[in-house]
Formats: sequence, structure tokens, C-alpha cells
Amino acid sequence: MVKELLEIGINDAHIDEHGYVYATLPSNSDKKVPTICWCSHMDTSPDCTGKNVNPVIHKKYDGKDIVLPNDKTQILKVDDHADLKDQIGNDVVTADGTTLLGADNKAGLAEIMDAVHHLKNHSEIKHGTIRILFTPDEEIGRGVDKVDMKKLNADYGYTLDGETVGHIEDETFSADAVNININGVSTHPGFAKGKMESAIKIASDILSLLPRDTRSPETTEGNEGFIHPTNIGGTIEKTVIKFIIRSFSLDGLTRLEAFLKHMVEDVMKNYKRSTFEFEIIEQYRNMKLMLDKHPHVTQFAVEAIKRSGLNPHQSSIRGGTDGSRLSYMGLPCPNLFAGEHAFHSKLEWVSVQDMQKAVDTLVNLAIVWEEKTPESAKAK
Repeated sequence: MVKELLEIGINDAHIDEHGYVYATLPSNSDKKVPTICWCSHMDTSPDCTGKNVNPVIHKKYDGKDIVLPNDKTQILKVDDHADLKDQIGNDVVTADGTTLLGADNKAGLAEIMDAVHHLKNHSEIKHGTIRILFTPDEEIGRGVDKVDMKKLNADYGYTLDGETVGHIEDETFSADAVNININGVSTHPGFAKGKMESAIKIASDILSLLPRDTRSPETTEGNEGFIHPTNIGGTIEKTVIKFIIRSFSLDGLTRLEAFLKHMVEDVMKNYKRSTFEFEIIEQYRNMKLMLDKHPHVTQFAVEAIKRSGLNPHQSSIRGGTDGSRLSYMGLPCPNLFAGEHAFHSKLEWVSVQDMQKAVDTLVNLAIVWEEKTPESAKAK
């Protein structure tokens, strides 16, 4: 990424010791336009392999199910992916059925690169300073842990990490992780009667009590939150269960955590000599609480989407982005569409035409910020 940025004339492009790429497209306006940041993440989901990706371009998509060539059990079905109906005649990109495609979020990287390249080669388009930030580790909730905000030096930001064309997301989950550390009692199994209390079985009891019809990812939608176990491992003596907790409100987050802790306490009553620790780790918070203080950031994006010939659609995202945390680090940062679909799976796809619309939106966004800056704000 740094090599390509340098090749197109972005002279300060560099990668730091933590894997972050920083770069600057300087202003060519005579106004003092606020500095905006365009951000995407380089990492892909650990839920599915992204090694040795073999992308396949299905040109002039005909509206039928797409069978991925190297694993014919992987079928991109129109009935399961409604947005495919809007792609007829477009060029749809998938992997070969054995890996992720990586459009989440490499589509965003490519779109930012193309928009920067376009602005660099069209000096007649007036814009303010644009800061470019490519991050690692977004998929595990640590994407901006080591961002140097002073070096970034931007006033407002936009992540390109969204799905359907025309969408802008100005609300996310608030998110915590919870680690339950269970300390059992281990002894020789041949002499364990009345003595052993297996941390593995205690963990199993806890998981068996999780609601089956509510409060889980597979049973919730819209603004409903959930409790989701993501990892379990250990021994008879010590076992750890890792959860993620999600809710659009902080009150909802607290209630879900209290529900889980109460459930654990009930289980532990059956194991008098065992103990547990309930560790809550803050991950990110709903960006809307910050964006509502700076409504023009979202409004300018809506205008840019309109100028790109699209119908803007403001929505919430049942997840988080780097922008969730950046918004609380002093950089109000909604999420723009990148065109990626079916992320975190081997059926991931994006279309060339949707990516081009994302590029158009970025270019128009730069224009809108420059135009909306009053003439009185002349650069000194």
C-alpha cells in the first residue's frame, strides 16, 4: 500500500512499527477546509481463512445462483443474498470457494486508493487536506489501539467498511468482551469422589443455560442486543469462556452483562469449593452519541452519495468499525458503504460497479467539504 501511494505521488506515505499506514493528500483549495480522514482496515476476519485468495470475476452477472469453482458446495444463492438482484449486468467478484475474498475491508482500501489517485490527477477538483489511514486488527476489536492521533491530525473521519451501495451508518453497537475464568478443583480421577469439581463441566453447565430463543446472534435482529460465546478452553483445574456482549444502548449492555453474571452465580452455587472471576473488557461504544454532536459530518456524506447518483440510506450497523472508537478519540467518524457482502464467509462478494460508486462518493465528499467551507475561511 505504501509503495502504491508513493508511486501515485503521495510523498509522505509510510508504515509505522505497529502496522499502520499514514499518508496525506495535501489541500489544493485557497480555503482553510477542515482536514478529513479516510480509513479502512487491512486485516480480514479470522473466522475463515484468507490465505492464498484466488479471486474470480463473474462478468456481466446474469441473475442466477453462482457456484464457486473450487468448492462447488459453496453456492451464492439469489434467494439468500437479495442484493444480488441489483447486480444484473455488473461484474461480481468472489473468491474460488475455498477462502474469504477479503473485500472486508480490502474493498475499502482499493476505493480509497482509487479516489486519492483520481484527485491527485485532477487538480481542477478543489479539496481540503485528506489524511489516509489504513489499520490492522479491526476484526478483533483492536484496530485503532495504537493510532497516533497527533500524527493523524484530522478533524473528522469516514471509514469505508459498509455493505450496500448508498448506505451510511451513523450508529453501531456498544460492545464489551467478557472473560469468565473458572477455578475448579482437580484431583486424581481414581480418587475423585466428593473431591473433584471440573472447571470444564462447570463451563458446560454455564453454556447450557444460555437462552436458546433470545439474546443470541442467531435469534436477534434490528436493535436487539446479544450475548455470544466465542471461545472456550482449559483444564479440570482452570477453564476460560470468552464472550462478546452487544447492545445499542449502554443500559442494555449493562443488563446483558448482569444477566450473564447472575447465571454464572447460580451455576457456581452447585460447586462450593470452586470460584470464578468475571472480567469485563470495554471494546467500543455507539458512535451515534458522538456524531449527534457533529451532524454536518453525516449530512455532507449524504450529499456526496446523492451527487454520485444514489439514494442515501442512513442506518445502524449490527457490529462496529474503527470509526466506533475513533469517534470517542476525538475524530467523529461515520461508516460509508464499500459494497462488500456476505463478509466473514467463503461466499463473500463485491461488484466492480459498486466499488466505483464508492470511489465516486469519496471524490464528491471531498468536493462537498470544500464547497461547504465558507469563503471567509481563507487559508493564511
